[in-house]
Amino acid sequence: MAFSHESLPSPAAILSAATSITATIVLIRTLNDLVPGEFQNYFLSRFRKLSSFLFPHLTVVIEEFDGLTLNKLYEAANLYLGTKISPSTQRIKVSKCEKDQEFAVTVDKNQEILESFEGVELKWILHCTPVNQHSHADMRLKPRSELRYLELSFHKKHKEMVLETYLPHILKKAKEIRDEMRVVRLHTVDYAGTDYWSSVALNHPATFDTLAMDPEKKKELIEDLDRFISRKDYYRRVGKAWKRGYLFHGPPGTGKSSLVATMANYLRFDIYDLHLAQVQCDSDLRRLLIGSANRSILVIEDIDCNVGLKSREYHDGEFEDDKITLSGLLNFVDGLWSSRGDERIIVFTTNHKDRLDPAMLRPGRMDVQIEMSYCTFSGFKTLAHNYLKIEEHNLFGEIEELLLKVQATPAEIAGELMTSDNANTALQSLVTHLQMKENNS
Repeated sequence: MAFSHESLPSPAAILSAATSITATIVLIRTLNDLVPGEFQNYFLSRFRKLSSFLFPHLTVVIEEFDGLTLNKLYEAANLYLGTKISPSTQRIKVSKCEKDQEFAVTVDKNQEILESFEGVELKWILHCTPVNQHSHADMRLKPRSELRYLELSFHKKHKEMVLETYLPHILKKAKEIRDEMRVVRLHTVDYAGTDYWSSVALNHPATFDTLAMDPEKKKELIEDLDRFISRKDYYRRVGKAWKRGYLFHGPPGTGKSSLVATMANYLRFDIYDLHLAQVQCDSDLRRLLIGSANRSILVIEDIDCNVGLKSREYHDGEFEDDKITLSGLLNFVDGLWSSRGDERIIVFTTNHKDRLDPAMLRPGRMDVQIEMSYCTFSGFKTLAHNYLKIEEHNLFGEIEELLLKVQATPAEIAGELMTSDNANTALQSLVTHLQMKENNS
């Protein structure tokens, strides 16, 4: 890809024209008092037209910093240009942070990157200028050794398109690239730390393709998640916090935790795993919420076991304060404190939905309720593909009949399928297990 030079004059013609322009400027200054104003305007008009013909390109300068603040457009363009490396590119920069799983590729200084967008030819160049350390504005701040800026050049007639369409396109694409590169992390409460949370990379392989869940429920959940993350303007317009609450309920081993990991991997959201038994009081609950980031899933597991949700209990003749009150938890879910941040998902899990206070179940607190039931035949086939890499087997018919008669969790099924890498052995083990359950029921 290259700029077209057919419409540009030759170097000799440019040099000749530049000489003429210089002479014209000298002449205009010399005859300024002698030439009438209308002739001066004529000469200046012709001069502007000639300059526009000789230098038809406009250059937009995008500096790395705006004062002491990082320029978001520079950051986005630098990330975006890393995806535009072509075979003709001679120099690139490669880096890797400790938490990143992949290398970050960006352009090196003085390296041209050419691109065509909507038929318009654009040229990018990264420049670096050394900084005089003694002239640094505030010596308390760590001085920078160089100032970096990007130059974007294009024909002047495309200025409106570049500013209104191309640069917003870069911001959008950079966000998508960041989301793809993002490492999903699992955060847990750490009172020994400074921000109440410590984290590790999630590294959980769960996806919706590998999840043993009813296909219709899975489809509805994916559609709900997609709708949620696409409605930023909607939430802002109606004046509601950009968050959504889910309740996963069902027997142990039905895949509630795996579903949370699946959602995190699908959305590229971090998980904040909160056990209420670890939280000392309502004010700590608020601090933990403040310490969590946007684009995250806050998980409160076994909500029925962790909180009796009474403001005070009478025990052995004395009142005993609960760690967390019902009002404190409800304010955490949908009160003023819950409005902090964007793209927040709160997931509650329970083995006993009937034990929850009705106040917890209304829309706005738990918008979507999903029952995680025992394994169906379609769920079994997903697990068989995951663990044994098979789509069909002569024992599938018998297993389907048994699953209609007995209740087995996905965790139980997975445990039997893991007993052997041999499909015949593993499936026979599962049949025996289900038959024993049928005989004991």
